[in-house]
Amino acid sequence: MFHRREMLQIGCSSFFGLGLSGLLERQAAAAATGTSQRAKSVVIVFLTGGGSHIDMFDPKPDSPETKGEFSPIDTRIPGVQFGELMTGMAQRADLLSVVRSMAHTDNRHLSGTHYTLTGSVQPFRGDSNQAKSLNRADWPCYGSAIDYLRPAADGLPSQVTLPHPLIEGTLVWPAQHAGFLGTQYDPFVLRDDPNKADFKVQGLSLIDGLNPERLQQRRALLQQAVSSEAELNRSSAGQRLTDQFDVAWSMLTSGRLRKAFRIEDEADETRERYGRNQLGQTLLLARRMVEAEIPVIQCNMGIVQSWDTHVDHFPRLKTKLLPPTDQGVSALLDDLVDRGLLDSTLVIMVGEFGRTPTISPLANQAVPGRHHWAHGYTAVFAGAGVRGGQCIGRTDKTGGYPVTVPWSPADIGATVYDSLGIDLESDLVDRQNRARRLNQGKVMDVLFG
Repeated sequence: MFHRREMLQIGCSSFFGLGLSGLLERQAAAAATGTSQRAKSVVIVFLTGGGSHIDMFDPKPDSPETKGEFSPIDTRIPGVQFGELMTGMAQRADLLSVVRSMAHTDNRHLSGTHYTLTGSVQPFRGDSNQAKSLNRADWPCYGSAIDYLRPAADGLPSQVTLPHPLIEGTLVWPAQHAGFLGTQYDPFVLRDDPNKADFKVQGLSLIDGLNPERLQQRRALLQQAVSSEAELNRSSAGQRLTDQFDVAWSMLTSGRLRKAFRIEDEADETRERYGRNQLGQTLLLARRMVEAEIPVIQCNMGIVQSWDTHVDHFPRLKTKLLPPTDQGVSALLDDLVDRGLLDSTLVIMVGEFGRTPTISPLANQAVPGRHHWAHGYTAVFAGAGVRGGQCIGRTDKTGGYPVTVPWSPADIGATVYDSLGIDLESDLVDRQNRARRLNQGKVMDVLFG
């Protein structure tokens, strides 16, 4: 047996005691449940900070206190209107299922984000923002859970997050890694703007002076060293260490992920169609990740809380948020259709919550805005068998609360896993070796009617 310090030195995670055989048995069981797989990839267009459902997909023109500055426009769904700046999405509404009855009770950014991007409520550690910051006791993001239950055979990551992590000062938003599953299941997180002329993904190229032949020699030496340590090789920790080496090796030598990130290979016309800005180019990269068959692609639409429009709400939506998002998502849908990929790709556009039906200023602020509102908001779905041209559920006359059956982030999570062929009753094992059911939500079958 290893001492604790030695176990940490070799990089094992806190669930060392599981044993490799048990882990492989669970993975095999998850892969053999017979759950049908509708999607090869899921693209999450995440409106970090909480997009205004009323100004985008659920306008209330007959409610003066709610309406705001935007007028409604017709869509390709008879009788359904969007906000006037969502022109591209309105023209593609025949591809969309618009769920206007999303709801939960958490108006906090960090824990609301955890709920949305894991499908599970964040474990309570206190009310402060620091207590809700990224933590290894959290639930894993979708791609990490998939990597645990159904490891990729090609060495590619099960989730890629674009174009950067969600960080503000000392706060790191939760649901951005594998949580209690451990570091070996963390997603690949980009840290650069794909719209920059010198955009290059770090960590996927060999360092100067190291060619593939020398790398192969070093790997052979490493394998000899590891195999000589019989006790280490037999332990689950040793096996996990070897697995991490294998994943890194596959990423470095296969070139598939590196090629997928070569956005400069796209024609100028294509890049212009998505929009020459960070949001548009992020969505273009998402399409390239779909072509590489990455299971989960998370697109952060802006920096942390870009959509948190307490102040200067309508000017920010008009100039910085709605036009590039509408253009980029519209181009993504068009590309997926044209390339025959939409049928195998689930696209979800959602924030951690919506914005208040009322418009009011914060203290000491002159320009009013909308504020956190989890009690009723909208999520938009397309592809992977989703029946387009439908509006599911509705909110009251002010857009505040659903008046039909509500759906929750847990249900989004259930739909993500089910679409990717993962059994919702699969178990994850936490740091105390406790079996935790993957998801407690309900698959949103109404999307696929």
